[in-house]
Amino acid sequence: MTTILLTGGTGTLGRHVTPLLVDAGFKIRMLSRNAHESTDGIEYVTGDLVQGTGVEAAVDGAEVILHLAGGPKDDDVATQHLVDAAAKAGVRHLVYIGVIGADKLPIGYFKAKFAAEQAIVGSGVPFTILRAAQFHDLALKTARAMAKSPIVPAPGGIDWQPVDSREVAARLVELTRGAPAGRVPDLVGPTVYSMAELIRGYLQAEGKRRIFLPVRVPGKVGRAYRAKANLTIDGAAVGKLTWENFLAEQVG
Repeated sequence: MTTILLTGGTGTLGRHVTPLLVDAGFKIRMLSRNAHESTDGIEYVTGDLVQGTGVEAAVDGAEVILHLAGGPKDDDVATQHLVDAAAKAGVRHLVYIGVIGADKLPIGYFKAKFAAEQAIVGSGVPFTILRAAQFHDLALKTARAMAKSPIVPAPGGIDWQPVDSREVAARLVELTRGAPAGRVPDLVGPTVYSMAELIRGYLQAEGKRRIFLPVRVPGKVGRAYRAKANLTIDGAAVGKLTWENFLAEQVG
């Protein structure tokens, strides 16, 4: 039985990935900052990727790493600690979830995600990197937050192609079961929406109405979004579950 170290196992994506890994026959070792009781098929180990504590012990004996852990900052620092330990332990395959536009958007989060990719590529550890679009879960969280105001700002030029996190999870497990493949085709949702369209879809599902106020996003960030740097139109793998499917499940 192959031992896999899973980071970010308690997050949105991790909660979908974990049962799929169990079904695939992996012996799961899940890294967490907090102590947990181990359960059938899952061994919890304690460590902090950003601080670098407990990482070598967590990696030791793992043949495969599925790296899902991430946050608003320090993804590059966390990933560097992980790949250093992976290289030392002779890990044979590291799978990483990236974000589309990581090398193009002048935003701290995206820059850190790209730096994390570079750390993996330069580590000498055989790897697979899958970049995905924003999840439906994030689109819903964003729409809910923006729709709280009676007048909703509608940033012009910002388009998303949200993808269902369950489809991303299934693809990651497929990649984890395979051989290292380097950078694989990005995974996107079936439809491109403006930010206003995403919010209107949410409001319609909730049976609400709001006034929209068009807003122009200034500076380098606005130019990058208007240039569609956060989208992969050609050459991407396309999911089947739509924003409307997701809203029907989650809203009401």
